[in-house]
Amino acid sequence: MKLISWNIDSLNAALTGVSARAALSRDVIDTIIEHNPDIIALQETKLPSSGPTKKHLEILKDRFPDYEIVWNSSVEPARKGYSGTMFLYKNYLNPSVNFPKIGAPGTMDYEGRIITLEFDDFYLTQVYTPNAGDGLNRLEDRQIWDIKYADYLEKLDKEKHVIAAGDFNVAHKEIDLAHPDNNRNSAGFTDEERQGFTNLLERGFTDTFRYIHGDVTGVYSWWAQRARTSKINNSGWRIDYWLVSHRIADRVLKSEMIDSGPRQDHTPIMLEIDLEF
Repeated sequence: MKLISWNIDSLNAALTGVSARAALSRDVIDTIIEHNPDIIALQETKLPSSGPTKKHLEILKDRFPDYEIVWNSSVEPARKGYSGTMFLYKNYLNPSVNFPKIGAPGTMDYEGRIITLEFDDFYLTQVYTPNAGDGLNRLEDRQIWDIKYADYLEKLDKEKHVIAAGDFNVAHKEIDLAHPDNNRNSAGFTDEERQGFTNLLERGFTDTFRYIHGDVTGVYSWWAQRARTSKINNSGWRIDYWLVSHRIADRVLKSEMIDSGPRQDHTPIMLEIDLEF
C-alpha cells in the first residue's frame, strides 16, 4: 500500500488561489497524483467549520476522481478556518471513520486535528500536532497533548496494528534539523517536545524514516517560508513523520520525502508498506 501525507497549508489556497505560491501548491498536487497513492492524508486544511465548499469538492472530485473524501475541521469554541485535517482514500477501500477527542487541553480537541481510519487489520490515523506557539505560549498545553496523544495511539495499538502520519511539529533529534544549536528552545525543538516524541516512540512505535535510512542527515520535510533562501540552502527541519507499530516495522518498504520543487513550507512524505497479513 502506498500512502502520502502532506501539510498543505490551506486547501482553499491550493485549489483556488491565484498567487505564485498557489501555483506551486498545485504542482505538488500534480506530483502526488502521479504517485497514485491508495490514501492521502492532508493537514492544516484551514477549512470552514462546515468543511469544504461545493467548489472545493468539485475540484477535488475532478482531480481525484477515484477517491472518497472525509475531513475534520476546526469548530467552536476553537478558532474558525484554523488547523483541520482530511483523508482522501481510493474508493475500493471501505474503512470506518472516526474523529477522536483525546481529552486535550483548551480548544485542541475542537481544532480538527485527528482523523482515524479503521480497517480489518490495522488503524491508519493522521495528526496535526499543535504548535508550541510564539514565545512558547502553548508549550504547557502541548506537553499535555503529547501525553494524551501517546495514550490514544497506545490504546489503538492494543487492538490492531497502527500506522500514524502527520505533521508532529517536532524535530526529534539534532540530525533532524539543519541548525540545532541556533534553534534550541524554539517551538518544535524544545527539550519538552523532543522528550514527548521520545515517549511516544517508547509506547511501541517506529519512526519509519529512521528505520529505513538510519542516521542520514540533510533530509528534511519543512523549510521556513519567512527565510527566502531556507530551501535553496536546505536549512530545513524534519517534523513530518510516518510511524508504525514496532511489530510491523519490518513490513515498511519505503519511507521518504517527495520532491516539492521550489515550494517552501512542508513537502509531502510517502510510505510504502506491505499490509498483506
